[in-house]
Amino acid sequence: MKSIQVRNPGLFTTVQDLGRKGFGPMGVSSSGAADPISLRLGNLLVGNPEGAAALEMTLLGGTFLFPEGAILALSGSDFGATLDNLPVDSWLSFEARPGQTLRLGPTRSGARSYLCIQGGIAVEPFLGSASTHTLSGLGGFEGRPLRKGDVVCIGSASQPYRRRRVAPHILSRLLPRKILRCTPGPQSEWVPESAQRLFYESIYRVSEDSDRMGLRLDGPALPESSGDMITEGVSLGAIQVPLGGSPIILFVDQQTTGGYPKIANVISADMPSVGQLRPRDEIRFEPVDFEVARSLLREQEELLSSRELIQE
Repeated sequence: MKSIQVRNPGLFTTVQDLGRKGFGPMGVSSSGAADPISLRLGNLLVGNPEGAAALEMTLLGGTFLFPEGAILALSGSDFGATLDNLPVDSWLSFEARPGQTLRLGPTRSGARSYLCIQGGIAVEPFLGSASTHTLSGLGGFEGRPLRKGDVVCIGSASQPYRRRRVAPHILSRLLPRKILRCTPGPQSEWVPESAQRLFYESIYRVSEDSDRMGLRLDGPALPESSGDMITEGVSLGAIQVPLGGSPIILFVDQQTTGGYPKIANVISADMPSVGQLRPRDEIRFEPVDFEVARSLLREQEELLSSRELIQE
């Protein structure tokens, strides 16, 4: 079996796939790639099923040796990758020959880059998924981020190397955005109209105190709700307004219940954009209705299933 030797793990590198769905009632969040579109595209470039496990790197990439070689693709943010000191581009498949080393540095654009390998990352599934949930120490590679000296196994694959790239005209329509579209939250009616205007007209900055569990936002504080809130289930992308009035976007490693009002919910089509937000990035919110949200998701899925998506 082929392997990856971790020479330098980077800042926070974990094994992620498209997550484990349906276990929220058991208190287990879905986890999975913070930017699932980038994961899906990277896997398509190397001939994998689009949900195959890959390495997710955050803000600072790692250094990886491929003793037996591998067919690779980088997707997501640009981390200035080199293969044996020669630059390699994102959104393009390439081959690492036996003994070659891939190095990635600090991000030049968004928050996360994905290293997809033909055959995927071979780890023991937990609840049907290879995704790492670091807070609980479950899934992925020993339930934790990678460390220097780790040896990660690659799944079996038999396809010959074929140079592929993502069609630029489609990629441009899938890139992250800084204006996040939202549908009303379950407690949006609790929030006065003046506070809702403040929320949608303001610019918020992603706090340094953000992670895969949630993105805390700095900006105009919203007034505290006057309603009595009972703890209830919460969804991915819910925007909570806790005491103090600073919104929080619940993210892929979220808690599954919460007792704070939710003013809005980021639409599914824009959740990959949340995964590419860095500390100090500035964002805004735009209200849309549920039909528009469904239409935008359908449009996104049509792009991802287009015959023109992957070019050879």
